[in-house]
Amino acid sequence: MKAFVTLKGIVGLLDKANVDTDQIIPKQFLRKIERSGFGQHLFHDWRFKDDAGKIPNPDFILNAPRYANANILVTRDNFGCGSSREHAPWALEDYGFRAIIAPSFADIFFNNCFKNGMLPIVLSEDKVEEIFKAIEAKNGANLTIDLEKQTIITDEGKVYSFEVDQFRKYCLLNGLDDIGLTMKKVDKIQKFEDKNQKDVPWLYRKVV
Repeated sequence: MKAFVTLKGIVGLLDKANVDTDQIIPKQFLRKIERSGFGQHLFHDWRFKDDAGKIPNPDFILNAPRYANANILVTRDNFGCGSSREHAPWALEDYGFRAIIAPSFADIFFNNCFKNGMLPIVLSEDKVEEIFKAIEAKNGANLTIDLEKQTIITDEGKVYSFEVDQFRKYCLLNGLDDIGLTMKKVDKIQKFEDKNQKDVPWLYRKVV
């Protein structure tokens, strides 16, 4: 998993509350067995005017040229509600988003973001509204997110502080998913296996 330390980038705005996982990645695209390639289907029903995803919808805000290459998403309450599909953060990350700022998130989606190297940030509705207005006022506006300092800085220098669970912060800063955390204990695992083979050798006999 790619480490998350600081992130500076263009901000995409999605002025919708209660965005569910079926809108983030519709069910017809869940047949892939790998984790990559979902970004092209992100917000499919809003981004495109056709089922094949070939005709962009010019009325969808993230299709606007000013939000091209955005890697930070700012949105509204209860983002990621609906089903528990992990494909939702996969699609957002594959599209290019590394951080999402909202007043609240659905719990399972919130947890899945951390497990997939994304940073979901909770700010009050008032602060999210301030960021919306700042981004709308300036074409190509950026935000800088510093996970170590737990701050968000606008182009104008305004600073917003945010809270994050310290264990999740440690994992993101060091690029550790569940497998990475397990592999940090590989020596202890091997010692246990070696001892266990001596203590209960019959469990390790090969069946002929």
